[in-house]
Amino acid sequence: MRRILWFITCFLIVLNTLSAQAPRNSSPADIYHSIQKLNFLGSALYIAAHPDDENTRLISFLSNNNKARTGYLSLTRGDGGQNLIGPELRELLGVLRTQELLAARRVDGGEQFFTRANDFGYSKQPSETLEIWNKEAILGDVVKAIRKFRPDVIINRFDHRTPGSTHGHHTSSAMLSFEAFDLANDASAYPNQLKTTSTWQPKRLFFNTSWWFYGSEENFEKADKSKMLNMDVGVYYPMLGMSNNEIASIASSQHLCQGFGRLTSRGSENEYIELLKGDLPEDKNNIFDGIDTSWSRIEGGKAIGEILYGIQNNFNFKNPTTHLPALLKAYQLLQKTTDEHWKELKNKELTNIITAISGLYLEAFTETPYANPGETVDVQLQSLNRSTANVKINSVFINNQDMAINDVVLKNNEPFKEKVILKIPTSTEFTSPYWLMEKGTLGTYTVNNSDLIGKPETPRAFITTFNLDFNGIIIPITKAVIFKYAKPEKGEIYQPFEIIPEATASFADKVLIFADASSKRIPVIVKAHHDSISGTIELKYGADWQIDKKSQSFFIAKKGDEKTVYFNLSPPSLENESTISPIIKLNGKEMTKELVTIDYDHVPTQTVLLPSEAKVVRLNIQKAGDNIGYIMGAGDEVPTSLEQIGYNVQIIDPTTITTESLAKYDAVVLGIRAYNVVDELKFKQRFILDYAKNGGTVIVQYNTASRWGSQFENIAPYELEISRDRVTNENSDVEIIAKENSLVNFPNKINQDDFKGWVQERGLYFPNKWSSEFTPILSMHDKDEEITKGSLLIAPYGKGNYIYTGLSFFRELPVGVPGAYKLFSNMLSVGKNKVEVKENIKG
Repeated sequence: MRRILWFITCFLIVLNTLSAQAPRNSSPADIYHSIQKLNFLGSALYIAAHPDDENTRLISFLSNNNKARTGYLSLTRGDGGQNLIGPELRELLGVLRTQELLAARRVDGGEQFFTRANDFGYSKQPSETLEIWNKEAILGDVVKAIRKFRPDVIINRFDHRTPGSTHGHHTSSAMLSFEAFDLANDASAYPNQLKTTSTWQPKRLFFNTSWWFYGSEENFEKADKSKMLNMDVGVYYPMLGMSNNEIASIASSQHLCQGFGRLTSRGSENEYIELLKGDLPEDKNNIFDGIDTSWSRIEGGKAIGEILYGIQNNFNFKNPTTHLPALLKAYQLLQKTTDEHWKELKNKELTNIITAISGLYLEAFTETPYANPGETVDVQLQSLNRSTANVKINSVFINNQDMAINDVVLKNNEPFKEKVILKIPTSTEFTSPYWLMEKGTLGTYTVNNSDLIGKPETPRAFITTFNLDFNGIIIPITKAVIFKYAKPEKGEIYQPFEIIPEATASFADKVLIFADASSKRIPVIVKAHHDSISGTIELKYGADWQIDKKSQSFFIAKKGDEKTVYFNLSPPSLENESTISPIIKLNGKEMTKELVTIDYDHVPTQTVLLPSEAKVVRLNIQKAGDNIGYIMGAGDEVPTSLEQIGYNVQIIDPTTITTESLAKYDAVVLGIRAYNVVDELKFKQRFILDYAKNGGTVIVQYNTASRWGSQFENIAPYELEISRDRVTNENSDVEIIAKENSLVNFPNKINQDDFKGWVQERGLYFPNKWSSEFTPILSMHDKDEEITKGSLLIAPYGKGNYIYTGLSFFRELPVGVPGAYKLFSNMLSVGKNKVEVKENIKG
């Protein structure tokens, strides 16, 4: 599932430009397209709540058709969703989805921004969302984004006037944008921001409406469109060899962890935007009508425009290098303008065009993926002039370190290579997503450096500046220091160059369940990120717990190697929840982080440093049965969690399912969204139901009914209809309505305390209709909503049982919620009342 389709890869080679990926190769058509964008001085900001909320058709249209600077402000990073391609959830999922958004923007030509809002999960009302997010803080982030980006027009993905009709995050994003539209120009609003930015008033605010918001296409046809603009976003771009909606389809397909890979669309498509604030354009097909988007917009711009419009109108596709003298003249004039905003933006664009038109290849890379503060590393500098232009290297700096390379003439097609030594200052911060550096709240990330707020990712630690001399005109061109290597099966690979500690430590299991007073041997994995490290490691633990040794010493000879040290941890006699964390002491420093790497082919490798800790739970839990078969769905950690309470869990390959293969299991569990994502199940469903009929227990976790297609008439042996019902408040009241049912009595007695401490939600996609064979076990509801009874259903089938649950066990078990463990153990133990009950657990 980590494989990118060939045609997408080829397209990205053309359009991508990222410090940690292969260098961009620009054709004359690409250069011409860039010049067109250089000559448009207008901007649009699209605002919504999550990754995948953005309308890539409209972003691509504004960027590639209008040639506008186009940004997408996603208020969250999508941390609260699910992951269809791997195990990352919560903070790590947010890191992955951030990179998928950046990948999408590299395709559609937009830029990406964020606020500090944390996607805490589904919310039904914006009032709840804004309270949890801390409205004042996130509104300030939106105001800051507008002040820094300075859009002429803003487009909201959602309608601020319809609270309760969609995800609370969605409506909140529109409400905050609507309010920020005016506040951005109010000097009394968030005055501290004005130390690094200035007030700004956008010209227009729109809502990106469609028939969906009106309930049907018929209703939309009848709607008053007097304040709407209509744009055909299916336009074809001959210079790019693709239509706008083809580009948009590929962009949205970058959201792979959300299962957004899709067929490419082509042909005419209409987009409508409704004016909310500002003046209505006379030309209802042009969002920028009446706004000066020419070079005359800025002081001194007319002379610059005369040069650059001339290049655009008479572009030499056979030999673009002929335009270099004129581009250099425009560059000189641009340095004289007093409009710092457009000067900075257009300097970047113009420098990229000069680099491309000169055939310049500039690179700075290491042969190691990471280094530690205080180290020195070799950096390979490479420069190549593939044109006849007179270019020489005036100087090269990496950050503020002079690499002592001066007055080097870059002759046509003769590479210049130099190995230099980079000193990593001891004060260099470790590489990690900046929003995860400090502990945040449920709804808001803590970011102490205000300059970072809004940025999509942490700026690279080391930037190489090549100061190039073009016949006396000095132009600085910057490149991040990267790590480059080759694999026989993949070829040349580019990755970020990271700064990490000399050692990190982690636990094999993030949750450890103690079913009795026996101690457990706790493995702590120490990983070296430097040669020949020696130190000690201690374990921090709760007051009611005991440990056999205060500290242990370790030595690791080679970086990249690991050593496992063991501590014996003893629990208290009563039920208890606590955490343990390792402390590495090395060269007078203490390190308490673990290193997590996110590695997929469609995004750059991500290095994440997180607090290293594990939850330890003293839990009185009983179980019946031993062998569990687990069919993975969209990806979860439930199998590992079940192993924690003593089950032998085997992952079942769906292709191997037969009546005989399932017979050995005490229960068969289907992972979340299994029927949505595992096509093979349409051929194996009968064997799963036969297993229950013959005396087994089948447990099906939540699925979304609209996404399993017509191949399943029903996933249950009896009538069962999945709805969109969900209970989003993890602290909502739960009533046990089938008090005599074994699910709440055997082998663990379930009571109200077992629903305390749940995280993010109670559950989702509950059935709302079922046949009389099913017994509902629980009732629950969110505030001011009707009671739902579909969260946990059980039905006898033949000699066995079929259980369907929308409860979010995939969230609760990995974080060690005791009641969730007890309830899941009861589900696995159904029908085994006469079997010997075991008190766990792996020691």
